[in-house]
Amino acid sequence: MNAVRRYLGSGVVQAFLVVIGLVWMTPLAGLLLSSLRSTEDTAKGGWWTVFTSPGQLSFDNYAALLDNAGITRAFWNTVLISVPTTVLVVGVAALAGYAFAWLDFPGREPVFLVVVALLVVPVQIGLLPVAKLFGQLGLFGTIPGVVLFHVAYGLPFAVFLLRNYFAEMPKEMLEAARMDGGGEWRIFTRLVLPVGRPAIASLAIFQFLWVWNDMLVALLFADSSAQPLTVELQSQIRQFGSNIDVLAPGAFLSLIVPVAVFFAFQRHFVQGVMAGSVK
Repeated sequence: MNAVRRYLGSGVVQAFLVVIGLVWMTPLAGLLLSSLRSTEDTAKGGWWTVFTSPGQLSFDNYAALLDNAGITRAFWNTVLISVPTTVLVVGVAALAGYAFAWLDFPGREPVFLVVVALLVVPVQIGLLPVAKLFGQLGLFGTIPGVVLFHVAYGLPFAVFLLRNYFAEMPKEMLEAARMDGGGEWRIFTRLVLPVGRPAIASLAIFQFLWVWNDMLVALLFADSSAQPLTVELQSQIRQFGSNIDVLAPGAFLSLIVPVAVFFAFQRHFVQGVMAGSVK
């Protein structure tokens, strides 16, 4: 690890990483500048013309975005889908991961093998059967239906990830806590969760990004009143292909939220990745 840190700390490598970062950020910058330009300016030239004509930039497009009932409703639908899904997946997976790692109960290994086997089941296989089931239960086309589908298909990977992370914790540490009179729930909340915070944060980021950017499940399971931002933007492009003044700020809004979430939990994400690489 020290050799890796010395290598990454060299000036040449850091300069190379800066260049790569700038290249990756160019589309984001282009989308931001496009969202601040009028339709007329967009028709005249590319977004890079703002560097010679900065007067093109204004927040009129975002004002129009707030007046677009479909976009604003879809944004809040996306929040109502992504946040509960992430919380449920992380919460259930943390409990199940601890149980599979440290609790003895009948059928633990066979059940865990079933969970691992579910990792190879593609989402497309369950679309029609689950849609039929949700139709019978009255969940089809609703936000709770979309949330339940994402939770069901997000749990196998989440349980597998956290179980393997929790299993790497020192056994002596948990035994000492039990000898001190700590119950399983107290050990889980006071010991396992704080130690496993990097892995949990990494899982939360991945799950949130996956659900926020999803369009396949939402296209099938969400009706017009429950569809998220990805579906609404696709619908706007199909119906009004020239309204770039609404689509550009809507697309930037859809992009900037996951970016903000990632940078907010970046430190925990890096810790989780590095911890997993040395175990």
